[in-house]
Amino acid sequence: MTENKKHKHEDEDAVEAEETQTEAVAESDNTEQLSAELEALKKKIAEAESKTAEYRDSWMRSQAEFQNYKKRLERDHELTYISMKGDIIKKVLPVLDDLERALQNRPAENSWANGIELIARKMQNLLESEGIKRIEAEGVEFDPNLHEAISHESADGVKSGFVIAVVQNGYMLGERVIRPALVRVAQ
Repeated sequence: MTENKKHKHEDEDAVEAEETQTEAVAESDNTEQLSAELEALKKKIAEAESKTAEYRDSWMRSQAEFQNYKKRLERDHELTYISMKGDIIKKVLPVLDDLERALQNRPAENSWANGIELIARKMQNLLESEGIKRIEAEGVEFDPNLHEAISHESADGVKSGFVIAVVQNGYMLGERVIRPALVRVAQ
């Protein structure tokens, strides 16, 4: 009976060893499976982070483009406003020119002429309040950006290339020339 017990005990040990080995194989398979799942999850996280960065970058670019669009729209609006203002004022300038010519030939101490002078001053003040500046031309060097020469004449005491006389005043709106001054230039 002892041999039977011994044999039984050996069988139990073998079964137990086999179960331990099966558990170890199962545990190793389970570890491999968990490791594979962990790697798959890490890949998904990396992909999600990559997409997040891509979407964030795209969103930031869109925001920057929108800000640039707004600035460009405001700048274009301002330029359009200034251009329209200049066009309207260009239509008023001949009236001011006529008033100034009338004042150059006015009779002395005439109340009617004084009224014309008052109107001309008011128009000049109105233009100045809108940012319109007269281009000073007489006695300065000819600048083709600001002046338009209608004649070249010899003049005593004036250097060549300098303005002798202003035939028609020029005007600027900010840095933009609305109308160049018509001038006579010394040769």
